[in-house]
This record gives sequence, C-alpha cells and structure tokens, in this order.
Amino acid sequence: MDLEVNGNGTARWNGRPLRCATGRAGISASKREGDGATPAGNFAMRFLLYRPDRGAAPRTGLPVRPIATDDGWCDAPADPAYNRLIQLPYPAGAEALWRADALYDLVVPLGYNDLPVVPGLGSAIFLHLATPDFAPTAGCVALARPDLITVLAEADGAARVVISP
Repeated sequence: MDLEVNGNGTARWNGRPLRCATGRAGISASKREGDGATPAGNFAMRFLLYRPDRGAAPRTGLPVRPIATDDGWCDAPADPAYNRLIQLPYPAGAEALWRADALYDLVVPLGYNDLPVVPGLGSAIFLHLATPDFAPTAGCVALARPDLITVLAEADGAARVVISP
C-alpha cells in the first residue's frame, strides 16, 4: 500500500484523501541538505518511532521502537553517521527526536538517501505529525494524528510513501 503525496497539500491512502504538509520549498527531484524541500520519489516506510511518555505505540505492521530522551538524527553531511539514528549529545550536527512539541510523537523514517547514504543529499526525511495549521515542514511529510494512526494501522513492511510534485 502506498501513501501518495502531491505538492498541493493532499495525499491518498488506500483511496482515502488526506490533508498533508510538505517542505517549505515544495517538492524537489534534486533534494539537498537544508534546502527545505521534500524529495520526490518512492520511499519505504522503514520503522515507527514513538514517544512512550505520550501514549502507547499505535498498532502497525512496521517495526516499532520507543524514542529515548537522548535519541537524535545526524544531519552533518561530513559525519560517518550522516542520515542515521544517533545518541545525543553528538559531536556533529544532529536533530533531537525527543521534542517539546508533538510533531515527533509518532515518526517514521523514510527510505530516502539511506541505501547508500550520499553526503549532502538530505537527511531526516520523515513521515510525522502535522502542526494544527499544517505549516510547511523542513522537508518531511506530515499528517494529522488520526490520519497517521490510520496509515500506521494498515502499513506493513511493503508500505511506501510516493511523493510527486
């Protein structure tokens, strides 16, 4: 099953229309680190990370891991751990996954620039929760909590996010 995302703030899952947010710079076929664009392409849903202090893991066919307070994601292109889960503090640039807001209460790393990792092509491309006003992301795809929970409940190891401009 595919989550089909386009550049007009909508997505489709199993025939159902969903509202979504994408990168502040739109959708790009030539994604680069820090450009604010969501990469175009067809990407696997790798696994689910969730905040255990804010609720139990939702039902899903994806592998599941709780987020720890020291979890981060390396976004430093020159670092060997670029575009990988790391533990904070970390000597290179990294994004904290344990956030004060709710955006990463449920977060699915997408299979973008990970097999193999190419320095500078972008990191931390996730499917995560949207802000209440669906503000643009830094390059991720964001859904409302009920919609993301529905997607997760029906997702399995073959689930993909297909992003088109």
